[in-house]
Amino acid sequence: MNLTITMKQAGAGDLGYLLHKNPANLQTFPMSFGAAHVFYSEVGDARTTAVLMLDVDPIALIRKSKSGAETSGFTLSQYVNDRPYCASSFLSVAIAQVFGSALAGRSRERQELADQAICLEATVSVVWSHSGPAFIESLFTPLGYDVELSGAPLDAKFPEWGESPYYKLKLRATTRLSDLLSHLYVLIPVLDNDKHYSIDKAEVEKLLRHGEGWLAAHPLKEVIVSRYLRHSRRLTRSALEQLAEEAVDVEEEEVAAGEEEKLEERISLNTLRQQAVLDALKKCGARKVIDLGCGEGKLLKILLEDKGFEHVSGMDVSSRALSRLAKRLRLDETLQPSVPGRTSRTGCTVFQGSLTYRDDRLQGYDAATCVEVIEHLDKDRLEAFARVVFAEAKPGVVVVTTPNIEYNVRFEKLPAGKLRHSDHRFEFTRQEFKDWCESIALQHGYQVGFHPIGELDNEVGAPTQMGVFTR
Repeated sequence: MNLTITMKQAGAGDLGYLLHKNPANLQTFPMSFGAAHVFYSEVGDARTTAVLMLDVDPIALIRKSKSGAETSGFTLSQYVNDRPYCASSFLSVAIAQVFGSALAGRSRERQELADQAICLEATVSVVWSHSGPAFIESLFTPLGYDVELSGAPLDAKFPEWGESPYYKLKLRATTRLSDLLSHLYVLIPVLDNDKHYSIDKAEVEKLLRHGEGWLAAHPLKEVIVSRYLRHSRRLTRSALEQLAEEAVDVEEEEVAAGEEEKLEERISLNTLRQQAVLDALKKCGARKVIDLGCGEGKLLKILLEDKGFEHVSGMDVSSRALSRLAKRLRLDETLQPSVPGRTSRTGCTVFQGSLTYRDDRLQGYDAATCVEVIEHLDKDRLEAFARVVFAEAKPGVVVVTTPNIEYNVRFEKLPAGKLRHSDHRFEFTRQEFKDWCESIALQHGYQVGFHPIGELDNEVGAPTQMGVFTR
C-alpha cells in the first residue's frame, strides 16, 4: 500500500521540511498492523516525491485480534485478503502518526510555505470502489482536485467477469499540504467503507476536526459521515447535527464577507490594507500591539511573523472566530469564552470581549488596530467605542481602517445603494470619516493623519480610508 506525494514547483526540495522527513534518509516507523516506511523516490528543485509505504502484516493482525481466527467460518480469508495492498484506515492511521505535523499544518523551518497553496500531486495505489470510478470522482472533484483513475479487468482471461473494483488514484491540485492530507485522512476509509478498529465518540471529534472547512459543504456529506463512522446511526446523527450547526455559522459569518472579498479582489485590497497597517505600526515604533476585532487572526499572523513586535494580542466578540484563530495560530491551549485569555508559545494573547464596554485588558499597549471593524457597529455605539479605546485604554497609537462608501460605484457587481457587506451598519464618506476622526482626536488629546488605501480615483477617492491617531 503506497501513498506518494509530489511537489511540482520551484523550491520543491522543501517538501522535506513540510513533511518533517529528511530526503536523505529511509525511515521506518513501527505500527500496530506492521510498519510504515518513508523515503523519497526523487528530489529536485522543480519536482520532489515522497513515498509512504505501508507493510501490513495480516498474520500479526489476526494474532492481535480479540476475536481470534476460530470465530470465522472461513479462516483462510483472514490471512488472504486485500488489506496489505488496498488503501484503508491503516493509511489514515499512518498519515496521522508519520505525517502528524504536516497534517496539522505545522513546519518549524517553512511555516510560511505550509500556509500556502502549492502545486501537489498525490497517488494512492490502490483504492477500492464497488460503485465504480464515478463514486471516487464524486468524493474528490468537489474539493478542487483533478482526478485520474486507472483500472483493469478483474481477469484478462475472463472479460465477462467485468472490471475490477480496484483503481490507482491520482489527485492533482494547488492546495495546502495539510488540506491534501486531511482529505485523504477522511476519504480513504470512506472509499474502503470499513475501519480496522472500533469507533466511538472520539471518531466523531476526529472527523469534525479533519473535516473542518470543507465537509459541511460537501455534496456527499451524509455518505462520507456514515461510511467514516461505520454506519453507526447514533454517531452519524451526532456528527451531522454538528456539521449542520457549523454550516449555519459559516453562512452567517463568512458568506457576506466572501462577497465583499470578491468585490475587492481585482485590486487585492485586503493585502494592501494589511501592509498599510503594518507600515503605520512600524513607522511609529510600536512593540506591543493589540488588534481589536481580530476575527480569525489574519493581521495577527502577519504581526507574529515580524520580529519587530515583542507581543501581539487580539480581541473579538465572536467565540467561534477565536476558536478558529486558536487553530490558525496553533495556540498552546484551547480557547474558551469564559477564560480571560490564552497565550501561545509564540507570544500571542487572544481573548473574547466587546469594543463598546470598558475592559482593563486593553490597557498597556503601544498601539491598537481596528481594521474594517467600526462599520459593523451601530452608529449610536461609535461614541462608546471611542470612549473604550481612546479615553480608557489610551494606547499611544490607534490605526483605524474603514470602507469609503463613495468608491462603491466603481464596483460593477455591487447594486446601487448597497453596502459592501450585509453586516455593515453604515459606511463613511471621506468627509464623514475625517470629521469623526478629528472630533475624537480633539476630545481625547490625539493627533490624526489620513491615508488612502488602494487605487486612488480622482472623483471618488480610494476604496479604503485609514486614520492613524497618535498622542
